[in-house]
Amino acid sequence: MRRGTTVLAAAVALVGALLTGGAASAAPAPALPDGSAASAAAIPPQFARVLAGQHVIYSYSGPTPPPALFDAVRAGEAAGVVFFSDNIVSLDQIRGVAQDLQDAAMMSPIPVPLLLLTDQEGGQVRRLRLPGADGPAASASRVGAAADPAAAGSRTGHEAASALRTAGLNGNLAPVLGVHRAPGDFLDAYGRSYSSDPAVVAAAAGAFIGAQQADGIAATAKHFPGLGAAPAGANTDEEAVTIPLDAGTLRNVDEAPYRAAIAAGVDMVMPSWAVYPALDPGAPAGLSSAILRGDLRGNLGYQGVIVSDAIEAGALAAFGDAGDRSVAALAAGQDLALCSSRDAAQGAQATGDLAAAITGGRLNLGDVLASTERVLALRLSLQ
Repeated sequence: MRRGTTVLAAAVALVGALLTGGAASAAPAPALPDGSAASAAAIPPQFARVLAGQHVIYSYSGPTPPPALFDAVRAGEAAGVVFFSDNIVSLDQIRGVAQDLQDAAMMSPIPVPLLLLTDQEGGQVRRLRLPGADGPAASASRVGAAADPAAAGSRTGHEAASALRTAGLNGNLAPVLGVHRAPGDFLDAYGRSYSSDPAVVAAAAGAFIGAQQADGIAATAKHFPGLGAAPAGANTDEEAVTIPLDAGTLRNVDEAPYRAAIAAGVDMVMPSWAVYPALDPGAPAGLSSAILRGDLRGNLGYQGVIVSDAIEAGALAAFGDAGDRSVAALAAGQDLALCSSRDAAQGAQATGDLAAAITGGRLNLGDVLASTERVLALRLSLQ
């Protein structure tokens, strides 16, 4: 992660404002959080929502963001927005939307650029399909089958970055690092897996990430620890999925490309909503502290931002509503809740429930503040 004194000053200013009830400034804040008299219960409600909002990615339907989304951004209650095909009509239109949202962010108590995200993997999964901003036409499977997968990965990473920059966006929810197992299985059926060889996936994905981030666009390695073994039709967006691999296979095969992604400095990692019984039989990966804090941060040493997959996914049917799921995701170690139902009310619900969880002690204040610093560091790096 790219850090600096500006990042730390912004984080300190935010924390100081939240704990003292004042406006954000560069003034020193109270010592936090361990051993301090400051407590979550002392945070004024309006500032608790600002702190919570630093962990919420909003979405909306149609080409025009609703007034409620702009209100949330101006209030400092949003970390970013994820865009889908129905939000994008033309280059001028999406650039205008992006600029309007960033202008609103600069009017907020936390004047830091928003994360403006989309899925621009390549092949079939491209939200931007516009003249001049089409992104990589080659799918991951074509890249992995190239004579030089790393070179092809670098080329498509630059192509994705060019498309997003042209549209005014600054983050890509790609690439997919799944190591598929059989032709036609879940990832291979749509050309979303680079290869069934983890070394090829690592080379292509690492090059994609490096090229894209060199061009100023944050990349996302997904879906940790890997969906490559999911059978055809097993979609966590729709239903619960279990990946019954042993721990050795998961760590030596499926997690191998993540080591390359982390070495490439990937800005974000997205966990899977599948359950991996060998790592944690009780929760999907994205709600598992054992997998996120133990495996991803502990064993692999990842220090960047963890962004959830769609909070409304069918795989989470047993875990409450969007607010419940967002709280559970942060409690497990995620940094951002991706509220992608294309309804700004979903993001507002997540923000409200996260704020209540912070002031009510269900989320550890020290963990939330550390997570906030990671998110702010990433947002500031994309100016």
